[in-house]
Amino acid sequence: MSDPLVRLDIKDRIATVTLNDPERRNPITGNAMINSLLDTFTQVQADPEISVMILTGADPAFCAGGDIKEMHDPESIFRKEPLAAAQSYVDGVQRLPLALYNMDIPTIAAVNGAAVGAGCDLTMMCDMRIASEKAKFGEVFLNLGIIPGDAGSWFMLRRLGHQKAADLTFSGRMVEADEALELGMVLEVVSHDKLMERARERAAVIASKPPRAVRVAKRLMRNAERMDLPDFLNSAAAYQALMHQTEDHHEAVSAFIEKRKPNFTGR
Repeated sequence: MSDPLVRLDIKDRIATVTLNDPERRNPITGNAMINSLLDTFTQVQADPEISVMILTGADPAFCAGGDIKEMHDPESIFRKEPLAAAQSYVDGVQRLPLALYNMDIPTIAAVNGAAVGAGCDLTMMCDMRIASEKAKFGEVFLNLGIIPGDAGSWFMLRRLGHQKAADLTFSGRMVEADEALELGMVLEVVSHDKLMERARERAAVIASKPPRAVRVAKRLMRNAERMDLPDFLNSAAAYQALMHQTEDHHEAVSAFIEKRKPNFTGR
């Protein structure tokens, strides 16, 4: 455990990070959740023994996003003068999308309950999402007269496309788990008691791959989001040349030829 607000469990190259303020439905404002998450993400990113991260919440919710009661507090970020409020976003919640975007390992959101506002956006910041039958998603900012200040629009457009992202953003409606599957917000919906087991099954597949290659593959996908094709091809060629020289690549080829299970060492 790295912090009472965030639980961290590491096993079999899989890091499981749990938002742990269940009585308040795991908000990311009004407590120290943002800093706790950032500290945990830094620890996970720096550990070469970790190949994949699962992000979930302590039941009954995944993450309630911003604490609405805090919005009514005259001392909160929501009542600061504009320049100070903008800087509070930069120094606060906007560090979460940067941390998750820059993480070199794949990330899986195991959405166990309501993911609302910034909580919904937090799921979109992950590479993949699996939902419990109890999961709900809501891009509800407009209902409160505000907009996604945490890069939610950036991620949602890329995950769902313009039309679906526009519908969810402008309606501010809640989406049940089954509709989230239809929209492509999640890979699958499973029974609530099987959620973490299924998330770990998916994570275990990733964790079984050569660790360095997993991280480089994640970097390559990140490059693909912002590069044009010629620059991307140069990047892919350089990364591939590096992969050719790894011990894990040689082990994978030998194991394939010898019809045995490979033993990857991360070298």
